[in-house]
Amino acid sequence: MTVDDVWTALAGIPDPEIPVLSLVDLGVIKNVEVEEMSVRVDFTPTFLGCPALETMQLAIRTKIEELGATADVRVVLDDSWSTDRITPAGREKLRLAGFAPPAPRPAEKLELVQLRRGSRCPYCGSADTRLENLFGPTPCRSIRYCESCRQPFEQFKTI
Repeated sequence: MTVDDVWTALAGIPDPEIPVLSLVDLGVIKNVEVEEMSVRVDFTPTFLGCPALETMQLAIRTKIEELGATADVRVVLDDSWSTDRITPAGREKLRLAGFAPPAPRPAEKLELVQLRRGSRCPYCGSADTRLENLFGPTPCRSIRYCESCRQPFEQFKTI
């Protein structure tokens, strides 16, 4: 078993909250190490109080055990996750599922004005959108409305 085999297997684990994304697409898998039939996976949840933490740990452990290896799954909290870790493929999957992917994170501190900045509609591509509600179904999403195609959609906040 190789590191690539493990990454490929982990790419098959859907995110518990947004199943169109895998944990690899989401960028929460930080590192994979393989030593004979033992696999260590380091991952960083999207935020400290993530209710899906145990679900993700179990899914990772189960997937590695399906490969015939023992799993050491470690939650790494010394480096916070950001939306910059979502892969290009993950951003496209979000768009195709009706989510506006997050904008790249600026180097400086985020201000509320930046969070209110418009996002292109994932349905028609229009930039003529407005913020409906800063607080969406999860802390990392907000609700926007497209003035062109009249569709509401979720926007990932830049974190």
